Amino acid sequence: MRPSRRSSDEMRAVSFERGVLRHAEGSCLVKFGETHVLVAATLEERLPPWLKGQGRGWVTAEYGMLPRATHDRTRREAATGKQSGRTQEIQRLIGRSLRAVVDLEKLGERQITVDCDVIQADGGTRTAAITGAWIALHDCLSWMKARSMIPAIPLRDHVAAVSCGIIEGEPRLDLDYAEDSQADTDVNFVMTGTGGFVEVQGTAEKTPFTEDEFNAMLGLARKGVGKLVDLQKMAVA
Repeated sequence: MRPSRRSSDEMRAVSFERGVLRHAEGSCLVKFGETHVLVAATLEERLPPWLKGQGRGWVTAEYGMLPRATHDRTRREAATGKQSGRTQEIQRLIGRSLRAVVDLEKLGERQITVDCDVIQADGGTRTAAITGAWIALHDCLSWMKARSMIPAIPLRDHVAAVSCGIIEGEPRLDLDYAEDSQADTDVNFVMTGTGGFVEVQGTAEKTPFTEDEFNAMLGLARKGVGKLVDLQKMAVA
């Protein structure tokens, strides 16, 4: 039995609350069980210097964790003067995931920055952030369309992410911290609504995993991402 008493193929309770920030063009509070991430999408009429004059836009992301998102207080990275390697890796992953489903040429020469701040962490913060970021980005693009800044929402597909792992020889879906901290294998799947892969991050923490175990986790991930995409569709309908 899992610590959360879920079955091996069962997600945590997932919810999206849209429009939670007054000033952001798009925002979402996403919850994967006890992991809560606040996401804000901001439209900026500027581009990185290397993109200017190319007739296309850009979507980027920043990620951070509040000091008491974890059991013990984590020092703010601003106080240390630099971001950790983990933070940089996660925010680049979020940006790549979103850009994979956006038609950047139809965005015009504009940038959308998506800020993902972890309010409370219980495993799967990057997967929750990616899944909620799609909602905030969608709403930012809807805001632009409503003001005739773009003729249509330039999203080609949904994107969502979920973690899977091998714990005590059993493949499990959507790991919370209690499971993630003891997993033999931990894999994050970022997938589109049509089933395409954006990124797969897999690590054998203890014993190397087999092809059969990977395929079992992939099957769980497809089920989990399918549910997340259905919830995204319901949220923005």
